Amino acid sequence: MSQDKPQGRRINMGGRSVVAYGLPTQFWQDIYYYAMTSSWPVFFAGVGVVFLVLNVCFASLFMLGDNPIGNLHPNGFLGAFFFSVETLATVGYGDMHPQTVYGHSIATLEIFIGMASVALITGVMFARFSRPRSSIIFANHPVSHMMDGKRVLLIRLANARMNIISEATAKLRLMRDESTSTMGSFRKITDMKLEREQHPIFILGWTVIHVIDENSPLFGMDEEALHACRASLILSIEGVDDTTNQPQRARHYYPCSQIHWNHRYVDVFENGRDADNVQHIHYTRFHDSEEIIDVPEN
Repeated sequence: MSQDKPQGRRINMGGRSVVAYGLPTQFWQDIYYYAMTSSWPVFFAGVGVVFLVLNVCFASLFMLGDNPIGNLHPNGFLGAFFFSVETLATVGYGDMHPQTVYGHSIATLEIFIGMASVALITGVMFARFSRPRSSIIFANHPVSHMMDGKRVLLIRLANARMNIISEATAKLRLMRDESTSTMGSFRKITDMKLEREQHPIFILGWTVIHVIDENSPLFGMDEEALHACRASLILSIEGVDDTTNQPQRARHYYPCSQIHWNHRYVDVFENGRDADNVQHIHYTRFHDSEEIIDVPEN
């Protein structure tokens, strides 16, 4: 007798996916979470399905009564459905109306559920609109090259809104596989020191720099060693949007296989040729890098 394969939950971690088994299913407890994280088409489709199901259920309840709706038109279930829609939305056109105690009882229950539903949906929609969303762009690939006799790792960022993000803070971490006799196999997270972890007014661009020296977790590791331990980088950015006065958070996951070694980012700044000497920024080159041919020896 074959056993059913256990259902797993897939978790996307940027460059790789993890399937988790044995977690309890908590759909009803996480309805708000799903409503906040689903796309707008899925959200409105879900609201429409709930609206349709409620009206079908209440139309069926009305049909169980003995002529509970006066001036029912059209006759039958379709008329009861339209009356349910009017009642649930608290519109009340006045043509059709409850005319029995049973009809008034079902209409009272439906109006209560309708008012509560409108309040809940309005609250969730406001929460979705008011939720702060960052527009921070991360370069597709980190780069690494020699600078002033030291090897450095660089990641370029940009603020797509080009407004002020005050006191922006960057944190870079290395995550890799570790194995010990006492703890077994686990994923170890190590903080990586940046040359500058804060930006007072993050408006245009920012390149975070990590020096790969003796204190760096990348020191002495080549591409093969990083691949063997499935190393990856996690860059987190946090600040306050001066326009909305809301916190802004963003993060990006880089498998170490995406690092372009002995590369540098292509310059995106260009001085203008007009009289005012205005500087131009070409974000079309933001993700581009170029190889450094003559690499100095360590």
